[in-house]
Amino acid sequence: MDIGSTIRAIRKRKNITIAQICEETGLSQGFMSQVETNKTSPSISTLENIAQALKVPLAYLLLRKEERMMVVRKEERSITTSGSDNLKVEHLSSTKNVKMMVVEFPPGASTGDIPHAHEGEEVHVVIKGRIFAEQGEDAAEFGEGDSFSWNACTPHLVRNIGKESAIVLISIYTESDSGRDLI
Repeated sequence: MDIGSTIRAIRKRKNITIAQICEETGLSQGFMSQVETNKTSPSISTLENIAQALKVPLAYLLLRKEERMMVVRKEERSITTSGSDNLKVEHLSSTKNVKMMVVEFPPGASTGDIPHAHEGEEVHVVIKGRIFAEQGEDAAEFGEGDSFSWNACTPHLVRNIGKESAIVLISIYTESDSGRDLI
């Protein structure tokens, strides 16, 4: 873990000196310097004092970089295609287990010719247009603002039944860090 670099970055961003941290925590400047350069590992109790001095939650100091907030600006989204109809998929953001995307379904397009299954759970929100969704023996039509969810291990498909493109926001949860092409 790179706790020291995190502490230094927060301290500098907040314009707090090492001397100020030491005054508030009772730690020596030499010790704080070693913490910030990752030459020593502070105890949880000491980390808690440092976190209080920095006015950040202790848990934030313990997060790995990949667990912190990740920002994806609209112009930086990864765009791929999926399915036999080459649906446009904009990848909004993801964590180890959750992926969010916006999928554009041109008129008549679907996630495939036949229902398919994969690991995970999905939540869909229709942003624009009309779609038909089927999972096993369940089927329904959805319009703007409607939502539905399912366990993706049961074969399913989504099809645009409208005369204009449909836009669907999809969130997929999986137990493992699996591939992006799940819809």
